Amino acid sequence: MDYILPWFILKSVPGIGNLLIKRLIDRFHSPEIILEASHKDLVQVEGVSPRLADRIKQHKICDSVKLDLDLVVQKGYRIVTMTDSDYPSLLLQIPDPPPFLYVFGRLDNSLRNIAVVGSRNATRYGILTTRRLCYDLVQLQMTIVSGMALGIDSAAHEGALMGGGNTIAVLGSGLEHVYPAQNRKLFYQIAENGAVISEFPLKAEPDAHNFPRRNRIISGISLGTVVVEATKRSGSLITARLAAEQNREVFAVPGSIQSFKSTGTHTLIKQGAKLVEHAGDIMEELSHLIKPPGENDELSGDKMEKVSLLSADEMRVFEALDPYPVHIDDLARMLSMEPGKLSSILLQLELKGMTLQSSGKFFSKIDENE
Repeated sequence: MDYILPWFILKSVPGIGNLLIKRLIDRFHSPEIILEASHKDLVQVEGVSPRLADRIKQHKICDSVKLDLDLVVQKGYRIVTMTDSDYPSLLLQIPDPPPFLYVFGRLDNSLRNIAVVGSRNATRYGILTTRRLCYDLVQLQMTIVSGMALGIDSAAHEGALMGGGNTIAVLGSGLEHVYPAQNRKLFYQIAENGAVISEFPLKAEPDAHNFPRRNRIISGISLGTVVVEATKRSGSLITARLAAEQNREVFAVPGSIQSFKSTGTHTLIKQGAKLVEHAGDIMEELSHLIKPPGENDELSGDKMEKVSLLSADEMRVFEALDPYPVHIDDLARMLSMEPGKLSSILLQLELKGMTLQSSGKFFSKIDENE
């Protein structure tokens, strides 16, 4: 881990931020060279004053930084720096990327990331829609990025995991401070099937000002951001705004016009965000950014076509189903749908190979991974 130490030293210099570190790395290519550079060379970088150059030349690593680095080694975490090959290249395109990331799990330089965010106090519609959407997206080899908050964020990660895909959680705290605490189990599941990442020191608390900073990474690491259920003052709208500023795509899932929890998403749609009904809408919009599917992607294309051909009622019923069988009467009550109509829709879904009927009028969605 000796090569990591200069990164920690540079990051801990008072008065130096991510934007300036990126400029210095662009100029000198490594923190070792920066720390050894002459005062004259340092002040030639925009934003480096003579006083700041003095700090860089004189700064020594403090005990807290040493303890943090020791704990990284002890816990088996990784540090991925902006010059490493597996640092997300999309993240390097934003103005102030973190100089390094704390990583728990497996982080690769994927260009198929899509962020899915939304309300912490989500409705059942929002949770089921998010799980279904993310389940379908990972079938298309997309990686789901979110913030591991309660509500929509958790549903996004869960949908990806249910689909056997990869997912990335970006924390607003250190890796040693799992927040919210209820998601500790999810934290480890994500690390086994992707990565949990943070730019904050391991012991950092989930302070309120950390989350807007965290949001720029969620959007910055992704080709686009999907917002599901957001009020007019939702923090998810900050992520959407950042995505737009980073020249990334912005998507929004519509909700009921009677629900205040979808007022923010409806505002995004009015402002030009792509309306999303299913995974096909997202893939269509991103098709110019993603490599054409190869021979091994044919099944994924079939799955996308299946989803995109569902009617609104079929999608509603399909999203309400789980891999575990549910009785038609319970499903009718859940959806407030007339039994005859529901029976007809279930038959259509079964004919399309998307649901399975068991004896006793029990229905479940088909797990396409089996």
